[in-house]
Formats: sequence, structure tokens, C-alpha cells
Amino acid sequence: MTSESARRIVLASRPKGQPTADDFRLEPFPVPKPGAQQLLLRTLYLSLDPYMRGRMDSAKSYASPVAIGDVMTGECIAQVVESNHAGYAVGDIVLAHAGWQTHAISDGAGVRKIDSTDAPLTTRLGVLGMPGFTAYSGMRVIGQPKAGETVVVAAASGPVGATVGQLARLAGARAVGIAGGPEKCAFVQDELGFDSCIDHRAPDFAERLANACPNGVDVYFENVGGAIWRAVAPLLNKFARVPVCGLISQFGVSEYPGPDRLPGTMRDVLSKSLTIRGFINYDFAELYPDFLREVGAGIKSGAIRYKEDIVDGFENTPTAFIGMLNGRNFGKLLIRVAS
Repeated sequence: MTSESARRIVLASRPKGQPTADDFRLEPFPVPKPGAQQLLLRTLYLSLDPYMRGRMDSAKSYASPVAIGDVMTGECIAQVVESNHAGYAVGDIVLAHAGWQTHAISDGAGVRKIDSTDAPLTTRLGVLGMPGFTAYSGMRVIGQPKAGETVVVAAASGPVGATVGQLARLAGARAVGIAGGPEKCAFVQDELGFDSCIDHRAPDFAERLANACPNGVDVYFENVGGAIWRAVAPLLNKFARVPVCGLISQFGVSEYPGPDRLPGTMRDVLSKSLTIRGFINYDFAELYPDFLREVGAGIKSGAIRYKEDIVDGFENTPTAFIGMLNGRNFGKLLIRVAS
């Protein structure tokens, strides 16, 4: 393996607003040799997720930013190709936070063996991975949907939103999705079983959303922010719950033009007894075994469905990532790096 050429994608510059190809740099490097108690991993699939955009900024957040010149952060499915670690054998398939690179050295910390007995390997980066667990934990701890309630989620064709809506339906609640374009909305309703899905690109989006929620909104799973939040907020019922796992529309935005809506929001929080709680999925790590069991069973039975958008070629990672931030992916976005 050491004669093979490896590649990595590093952060070349901090983006101003939307990232561009110039903010990334593709670099070759020699395939490293594992030392004592180390593994050499070869990436098979790389996960691309919205949170990575936040890591490109230097602003203080829940995790340290990627330094200029460092490998972009990310989770992958990888194969062990060399092992000096007693817990892993050559050929093992694992989940690892190896970042945007074709090969990586690991000491085994944070690495988890997986197999495809119950579901395809790629699901461990989507519906049975971090995005699915984000949906599951946020709904179970904060959203807590009840039969007859209305649950709204944006980016409803993506791995988080799709899982949120299906979990709402399994709890007996109405699921109203928000997605971009007729094709995605049709998929959310016809394939995922949502009660309704509204195209956020429609000029009368806010009115359509209100019509789809005649009894108001009891749970709004927030992962977009911006105009979507402004349309949902007036519909929130008394005691509504708002799990906040992301604000993709606000990445890279340092100034917010327009009127200050915070006083009105705080008035609603008080008068409607709203619960608005931000969370990171690992806040609820103790729920992970329950998640794997329950969502895994749902996938196996067909009660929980998913869609993946797989792009071939490691060199296409930056273009695919930029496209995702602009809503051009359809389903969980993965890069197929190797067979």
C-alpha cells in the first residue's frame, strides 16, 4: 500500500459567504505507514453534511474551526488496509472521522466496526448515522410529538428532515415537510408518506404553509432558519417545541439586515410558553443504542425510507459540497471514493 498515491482536500481560505472552489485545495501525499497500535484506513464513502460549512469559519462555535491548510473535517466509511492494532483486522469496515482524504492513520479512537447485515453500509452515514440520530434524538428529547399534533420540518427530502417526518408519522402526528422544487415535494409526500410538503420557492410559500397547518404547528424541527423560520413562527401553537439542530441559511452571514425580530420572538416564547432548544446530537449519546435498534427495525420493515445521492470521484467533493449548500443534492449526499 505504501507505493500508492493518496489525496486530501484541505481548507485553502475562509469563504466570504458561499464557499467557492478556490476555498479548497486538492493535495497528493504518500500513503502513510501505521505505527504501533495504529491502523491505515482507506476511505470508501465520504459523508458531506451542512455542519461542515460552519467549520470553515473562524467564529467561535460548539467545535473548533478547521485551520487553514488542514484537512476538511468529515465522517467516512473506510476499510482497514493495514493494522497494528489488536482490535482491528485487515478488511474490517469501519466508521471513522478521517476527514476529506483517501487514506488516514488512526489509533482506533472514535472508530467503530460496522457491517451490512441489516442495512447497506452507506446508511451508516445517513439514516442510520449522524443525520438519522440527529433526527431521532431531537424528536425524542425535545420534539416529543404526540398523536394528532402537527410537526413541520424543512429540508424534508434530506436525511435529517426525512427521518423527522417519518418519526412524526410513526408517533401518530401529522407531518408537513418543506422542500425545494416539485420533484422533492412529490418524493416527500408520495415516497416518505408525509401528509403534505410545501415548496419554499413558491412566491406564496408562507400562505401555502399556513393552509397546510390549519391547526397550527406543535413541533418545528429547525435546521434552516431565515425565511423558513419567519414563515413557521406565526403558526406555532401554545406549548410548541422547537428543536434547533442547524441554521444552514445563515452560514457565513455576519450581519442580518431588516427589522430586529428578536423582541417579537421573545414575546412569543413567553406568551405561547414555547420551548426552543438548540442541541448537538452527541448531547444525547446515551440514546444511540435505542436509535440503532428502533430506526434499524424501521428500515428493515419498510416503515422508514430514505434516499441517497452518491457522487463518484474524490476530486468532485468540493463541487458536490457547494451544490449541497445550494440545495442541488436530492437525498443524503455521499462521495464514493473507492470500491
